Amino acid sequence: MWIPQQPSTPVPLADLQGRTVGLRFECAHCHTEVFTDLIGVPAPNDQADSPAHAENHEIEEIKCPGCNITHSLEVDSSFDGVTFKVSDAQDVSYQVSQ
Repeated sequence: MWIPQQPSTPVPLADLQGRTVGLRFECAHCHTEVFTDLIGVPAPNDQADSPAHAENHEIEEIKCPGCNITHSLEVDSSFDGVTFKVSDAQDVSYQVSQ
C-alpha cells in the first residue's frame, strides 16, 4: 500500500526505524511515474550533543526511465520523524517493506 507523504508532517520514527522503504513519485519533466529500489531509513544520531544535530540522511540517485533526468533522493531521519525529498517531484509516496 502506497502512503502519500504529507509535506509538513514527518512520518513517526517508530514506524520506519530499521526498515526499508520504496518511494514513488512523478517526474516533473516528463510525468513518468518512477519507483525506487528499497532505501534504508537511517537512525538518528543518539550520540549528538543536541536534538538539532541528531538528524541523519540517506542520499541516493535514480534516473527517470522516461527522460533519463537524474533525481536526487533524500531520506532525513530525526527524533521528530522521517521525511522524504525527491528533486523535481512534487508528490512523494512511500511503501514500507514487509
